[in-house]
Amino acid sequence: MIPRFTLPEMAELFSDEARYETYVRVEILATEAQVQLGRVPAAVLDDMRAAAVPRPERVAEIQQDRDHEVLSFLTAYCEQMPESSARWVHLGMTSYDLVDTALGHTLGRAVDVLSGTAQRLRTVLVDRSFEHWDTVMVGRTHGIHAEPTTLGHKLGGFAFAVDRSLQRLAAAREAVAVGTVSGSVGTYALIDPAVEEYVCERLGLGIELSPTQVVARDRHAQLLQAVAALGSCIEQIALELRLLQRTEVREVEERRTAGYQGSSAMPHKANPTGSELLCGLARLLRGYATTALENVALWHERDLAHQAVEKVLLPDALTVAHYQAAKAVQLLENLAVDAGRMRANIAETHGLVCSSSVLVELLEAGVERDRAYRAVQAAAKRTSEYGQNFGEALREEGIEAAPREPEAFLVNHHVIHKRLEMLRDRVE
Repeated sequence: MIPRFTLPEMAELFSDEARYETYVRVEILATEAQVQLGRVPAAVLDDMRAAAVPRPERVAEIQQDRDHEVLSFLTAYCEQMPESSARWVHLGMTSYDLVDTALGHTLGRAVDVLSGTAQRLRTVLVDRSFEHWDTVMVGRTHGIHAEPTTLGHKLGGFAFAVDRSLQRLAAAREAVAVGTVSGSVGTYALIDPAVEEYVCERLGLGIELSPTQVVARDRHAQLLQAVAALGSCIEQIALELRLLQRTEVREVEERRTAGYQGSSAMPHKANPTGSELLCGLARLLRGYATTALENVALWHERDLAHQAVEKVLLPDALTVAHYQAAKAVQLLENLAVDAGRMRANIAETHGLVCSSSVLVELLEAGVERDRAYRAVQAAAKRTSEYGQNFGEALREEGIEAAPREPEAFLVNHHVIHKRLEMLRDRVE
């Protein structure tokens, strides 16, 4: 995890201390189940609960000799209790019963943290959408002026996209928040399935239905695809804000600190660095999703090709996604909107954004379609080349249709507003 892109909530979840704390919890729960089954003396639990969570430094010290993290953890944990109790720890379990069950618990919590921030992002988008529902601006297709829309409509579309991402995250959480305590190659040969049920139930986890000694890695791939999809939705928002901040457009602006300096060489610069950062982080998230897919295929019942990858992949992907979502919230909360500039940009094309309404008016009057289109197109070309008012150019083409005001294009806008109200009511 890169500290610059890691917020405290995620950093704590993926720390070595937190991982070993979860390992201890899994081992104690498994032993509780074994005690209930009569396989382990009850006194063992007292010693296990009294032992401290091993320090990462001690585990690393032992690992230098043993070259096995789980055995090193167990050694560091068990050296704090009598041998009479230590020999019962991890009974019938294999390493990934511990690792994957603890990982499922951590991933579930991490998705909750990410989803909470994404929910705040959705709320900010909905709130600012209603705030600017009637802030008229030009819509653009292919980067070219199309027809009038509103900033609220634009932000509302982003809110629905984040909402869909939250649904994908919820499904992915269910997929990854699973555990397995099934023993070597997942056959329960040396451990009762009741132990697995006990452990997973108390950790709030589902159970891997057909374990191969490890939890299936397509689950993690599903999570990181959902994370990448959220990242790309945020990228779409950020890209739009970048485009709207260009000198030629200047319809929105990122808030700056009092001491802001945008360029070491050009004092006039106010660059869209916040939204650019969000776009860059989305590229990382898509790369993580691809790598997670490569982790799905393992040799036979298991191998370790995925292990080193996941130690980087899962913490980094979730911390980057969380950071990106949090920064998107901050950017949107403080975004400055220039409604006057939006109006000026509509007027800049001298009425061309109304060409479609003129075409429809001619068609409704009975003019043959190609003839009507060509006539409106000729008038539009004159307006573009000479800056002539579109209405005047139409009259010179023999067309007596008047261009509409921008608000006339929003006559049915209330339909989308109602859908946004339904989203707000559903999530509140």
